Amino acid sequence: MLPIHEQFYTFQGEGAHAGRAAYFIRTFGCPVHCPWCDSAGTWHPDYIPAQINRIEPATLAAEVAQTKAEFTVITGGEPAIHDLTELTEALHTIGQKVHLETSGAFPIYGDFDWITLSPKRWKLPLTDNVASANEFKLIIDRPDAIDEYVTALTERGADLSAQNIVWLHPEWSQHSNPDVLNAITEWIKAHGAPYRAGWQHHKNYAADLMDPRSAPAAPLGGKPEQGF
Repeated sequence: MLPIHEQFYTFQGEGAHAGRAAYFIRTFGCPVHCPWCDSAGTWHPDYIPAQINRIEPATLAAEVAQTKAEFTVITGGEPAIHDLTELTEALHTIGQKVHLETSGAFPIYGDFDWITLSPKRWKLPLTDNVASANEFKLIIDRPDAIDEYVTALTERGADLSAQNIVWLHPEWSQHSNPDVLNAITEWIKAHGAPYRAGWQHHKNYAADLMDPRSAPAAPLGGKPEQGF
């Protein structure tokens, strides 16, 4: 049984697979506690519901099987604090590709077809996870965050070459901040591949909210006084 915050059918709004039909499974729990977290309902005491649903992997896979999803994304919170082996097995049994979105700060248990690693300064990724990542997603909450994360990944052995995609995403509460947007633009112009400008397209569409099983939004949204 896994603690599940929400599950919903939508499209992937970010990264190399953006725009494709995807099923999302969001687990409870995260020890990282980013002060701008846009999924604070998975860990923040002000937002955690009174009852947490615990669901068997086979039940989750059966829900996915009723859709036309091209792949399933396991996210959080921080999904890697859970053993995801049985869930990935159940999803592969029904023919699903399985993607993971993780900070990379915890050992990964499960068989994944694609790993998006999004490092967080509060708990940086493990070297083994950096080596396993198919793409990196850097959340840029201030102009100097790009250099900060590139340095951290390089120190952990990341080969930031054209074989890896490195997305530079403005943190959503900063998505209209010209200092952040200009820093991303100038970095990409100065460095080229593998850096790409990222965006959370699903938020413009409000796509996730069209599935009634998606949980009410609980973003901290750049308000450190609400975080840890």
